[in-house]
Parts: sequence; structure tokens; C-alpha cells
Amino acid sequence: MSPLSARAQGVAIAGASTLLGKELKQVLEDRNFPATDISLLDEDVAAGILTEAGGEPAFIQQVTADSFEKARFVFFTGSEKFTQAHYEKALSSGAIVIDLSGGLPANARSFGWIASLDRVLPPPSVSPAPAEKRALYTSPGSGVIIGATVAAALKDFQPTRVAILFLPPVSEAGQPGVDELVAQTTNLLSFRAIERSVFDSQVAFNLLPEFGEERKPSMHSIREGIAEGIAYYLADRTITPAVQLIQAPVFYGYSFAVYADFATAPSYLNMEAAFRTLEVHIQEKDEAAPDIISAAGQSEIQLARIEADPKVGSSVWLWGVADNLRLSATNAVRIAEELLVVPA
Repeated sequence: MSPLSARAQGVAIAGASTLLGKELKQVLEDRNFPATDISLLDEDVAAGILTEAGGEPAFIQQVTADSFEKARFVFFTGSEKFTQAHYEKALSSGAIVIDLSGGLPANARSFGWIASLDRVLPPPSVSPAPAEKRALYTSPGSGVIIGATVAAALKDFQPTRVAILFLPPVSEAGQPGVDELVAQTTNLLSFRAIERSVFDSQVAFNLLPEFGEERKPSMHSIREGIAEGIAYYLADRTITPAVQLIQAPVFYGYSFAVYADFATAPSYLNMEAAFRTLEVHIQEKDEAAPDIISAAGQSEIQLARIEADPKVGSSVWLWGVADNLRLSATNAVRIAEELLVVPA
């Protein structure tokens, strides 16, 4: 067996102990991704943790010089610092890198991709290399995927204004964010002082327009990153939504509200059909409106029926939710699935 055939569908998850790393592994299994081998890698502090891969016991290992040698695909799901320290090793080994961490430096010139939008908005390419020569890909975060999907679905209706209010969960900050919300909730109910090491603010039983001064990155930086990511992907091919962020006291599930204005009132049935074309699930007549509970474990964005504003006849409101971890992981795996047709 040649070296290329031996690594044909090998996969490495770099950041395997994180919430996103665990979800990515689950998505690979649920979608029956044809991985011949899955390597679980992470920072030294997580090395030695016992887990499973493909139904078999597996240990998370630290990254070494030959960690990526058998991998055709390397998914980075850990911290930005961890990605920056190791992505070049993966590239040097001949692997295709798919980053979910947001940690690639600007000069890496990665190829951002939202696979579900290909038929409407193919990804903007910053790489002069043909597809079969690219090796560095970015799978955007949930906020960018949702914002770009909304804009793509509304494109043919020519909106004059689109605004999106995101309510992200604490799991966007990883396991430390989840742990802090648990601790804050428990302590508040017990009338004890709360922990603030992650958000530097009270998240439990609260809505936050901004974090405390010690929190990095700030809410402003996160919002700007989402807005810039959406604008980059749209590349002036349709209107770019205005973006606002409010931190919600929920563990998982990205909620969002959209306001869109049009010169003339659009057909709501046609608009819902446009969303379905982009693999968005629209609430059926016999279904309750989607919420973060019903969205858990779902790979698609969940959208309530589109409603007109009663006072502004040419505008609409949309309410939607998505499993933030599942949405991000599914997009990354779909990138790899698309690349399976490219010779190893």
C-alpha cells in the first residue's frame, strides 16, 4: 500500500477534548464519514484522557512530530493558540487542514467555506491555487453561518435593510463558559458570591450587552468578528446584515431574530422556499415554534414561520435557533466530504 492510499481517509481531531472536538467526532460517526483512522489530539493537559472513537476505546494524545502523518484531514477545534502552534505541522505532513477554532493567522490565506450555500453563494476564494491544490480551509463559526445563510436566502427578494440580533450561548466560550454558568446559577440560588473568571460578569439569570472589562475577547470584538465574517463571505453579492449580540444565560443553542425591510412586500411562501433550498428547516403548521431545546442535536438551522410586521407592510420578522456546536461541526465535515472527490 502506497503512503497516499494508507492515509486516504485518515482523520485527526486537534482539540479533541473540547466541546467542539467532541461534537465533531460525533458528527463524523453520525454521517458515516469513511475515516480509516481517527486520531484524537489535544494540548498536553488533556493528554491521556480516555474516550472512544469509532466505538473503540481511545486515548487523547499530545501533538508530536509525526501526529499528522496518517491523516488526510486535520480538524482544529481547540484554542486559537493551539491551532497557531500546530497547523503548519499538519500542512507540512501533507494533510488538508480544516480550522474551526478561528485561530489561523491572517497571512495563512485559508479558504472559507459554507457548504450548504454553494448553489447560491459559492465561497469567495482568496487563494490563487486550483481546488485540487488547496490545503487550508476555514469552517466559519455558527454566527457567520447563520448570518450568511439568512442573507443568501433573502438575496433574490432584494431587501433594503437586514438586521440580526444574536443571542449566543455560553458554550461559545467552551467548557469553561458552561462551568461558569453552572457555578453562578448554583451560587446565586444558595446566596453565595458568584464566580466571574470567564465572563467577568453575572451571566446567570441575566442578559449581557457587554462582558466585564477583564473578559477577552470582548463582546464588541466578537460582534465585529461575526459581522466581518459575514461581510467577507457575502463579498458584496447581496446586502450585508447589521449585527448585534446579547449574551444569553443558556448553555447550548444559538438563538437569533432577524428584521428585514423590502421596497415591496415579498411572497412569504417563496421566501420560505428559498430558505428550504439552503437546507433550513421551516416550522411546519403542526409544529411548535423552534427553540433551543428542539434544536439540540439538529444539523440544520431551525426557523419559525416568517411573519409580517403589522405596522410596516413591506417588512418581515424571522425567529430562528441552531445547535451551535452541531452546526459548526457539520459544516466542517461537509467540507471534508466535498473534498473526498479530490485525489489524495
